[in-house]
Amino acid sequence: MNVQLLCERFGVAGSVREAALRAEAIVSEIPYDAQARVKTNVLAAFLEEGVAESDFAGSFGYGYDDPARAKYEALLARIFGAQRVLARLSLVSGTHAIITALAACVPHGKTLLSLTGRPYDTLRNAIADAPNSLVCQGMVYRELPSPFDMRIKDALLRMTIEKELEDKNVAAVFVQRSRGYAPRRSLSIGECEPLFAAIKKKRPDVAIVVDNCYGELVEDREPTHVGADLAIGSLIKNLGGSLAPAGAYVAGRGDLIERVADRLYAPGLKDGIGPTLGYGRAFIQGLFMAPLVVEQCLRGLDFAAALFAELGYDVDPHAGETRTDIVQAIRLGSASRLRTFAEGLQSAMPVNARFRPEPGRVPGYAEPVIMSSGSFISGATIELSCDAPMREPFEVYLQGGIVADHTVLGALFAARALTSS
Repeated sequence: MNVQLLCERFGVAGSVREAALRAEAIVSEIPYDAQARVKTNVLAAFLEEGVAESDFAGSFGYGYDDPARAKYEALLARIFGAQRVLARLSLVSGTHAIITALAACVPHGKTLLSLTGRPYDTLRNAIADAPNSLVCQGMVYRELPSPFDMRIKDALLRMTIEKELEDKNVAAVFVQRSRGYAPRRSLSIGECEPLFAAIKKKRPDVAIVVDNCYGELVEDREPTHVGADLAIGSLIKNLGGSLAPAGAYVAGRGDLIERVADRLYAPGLKDGIGPTLGYGRAFIQGLFMAPLVVEQCLRGLDFAAALFAELGYDVDPHAGETRTDIVQAIRLGSASRLRTFAEGLQSAMPVNARFRPEPGRVPGYAEPVIMSSGSFISGATIELSCDAPMREPFEVYLQGGIVADHTVLGALFAARALTSS
C-alpha cells in the first residue's frame, strides 16, 4: 500500500493524512505468518485432491452426480480436516446454515446451550424469538451470561461448564467465534481448543456446533481441527474469495452432516442432490484465491485500526494484534458519527459510491441498522463494507476488503468525513 499516493490522488490532507502516514509506518512492521501457512495448506489441498478441468462441470435440475460439487466439498473437507462437508447454493446464508444444523442436531424437547452468551441478533431471533423459531418448534434453549470469559483454565468457568452439562437434556452446545454486532472480542482457535476438550471430557455425546463466519482461513487451523463437531459459515465471506456467487457450508462429522442434509432436503435423500448451476469454476477458483483475499482483508483492517487509533478512537483489535476474523470494531460514540463514517466509507465504494446510506429496519434487529456496501455480489462481506446497529456504544464494524489499498482508501474517506463534520 502507498498511503501517500492515495492521499495525493484523492485529496486527503491535514490531520487525517498525518495520522495515515503514522498508521502506514505501524502496519509496515506487521508480519502475516499465519497467512503464509494458510496459503500452503490450501495449495496442498488442491494438489492432494487432484483437481482437473473436468471437475468444473456442474449440473442443473436435481443435481445428481454433480462433479463440481463433489470436488469442491472434498477440497473443503481437506482444508477443514473434516469427515464431510455440505457446501450448497441452497444454503443461502450463514444464519440459514446454522439454523439448519442446530435443528438437525437438537431433537424435539432437547436443549441447545449457547456458551458464548447471546448470539448475534438475527440468529438469536431465529433460535428463540421469531414466530416459528426453533424454540416454538420444541427446542429448549439456554445461554450463559454474556460477556463469557473464555479462559478455560479459570476454575469457576470449569465448574460452570460442568454444571451446565450435568443436564442430560443438553444435546448440543453452540459457540459463536465472531463478535457479531456486539462489543465483545472474537475467539481464537487456541481459546476454543481447551474449551472443546473440557466439553468432550464431560459429555462426549454432546455436539459442539461453531459459528465460524468471518473466521475461515484467518488462522492456520479451523474449529474442526480442535474438536468441533460442526463448523458453519457463508461462502460469500472468506472461503468464496470474492468469486463464489452465493451459498453456505457445514463441515464436520459425517453422521451429523448426513442429518443436516436430511433437514435441508428430505430424510433419505442425504447429500446426493443440489446442483451447482454452472458455478463450479467460481467456487473452486474462489477457494484457491481465498487465502490471498483474506490476507488483503487483514492488511487493510490493520491499517484502519492504526489510523483510527491515531485519531483517538477505541479500536478492537489493535493493529498488529492477533486476528481471528475479518471484522474491525471502531467505537465512534454517537449515532451521528456512525452515519458520518458510513457515508464516508460509501463514497469509496466501486459500486454505488454516489449513494448515501441511511439507517433502516433489518429483519431480526430491534434497532435500525446502518450499512455501507458497494459489493459486486450482494451481501458479500468479504468485500469492503460496514454495519452498525443504531444503539450504544455506537460501534461500527468494518469488514472485508479484497484489495488492501481499497480498504485503506475507504478508511481514509471515513476518517476525513468524521474530521470535517
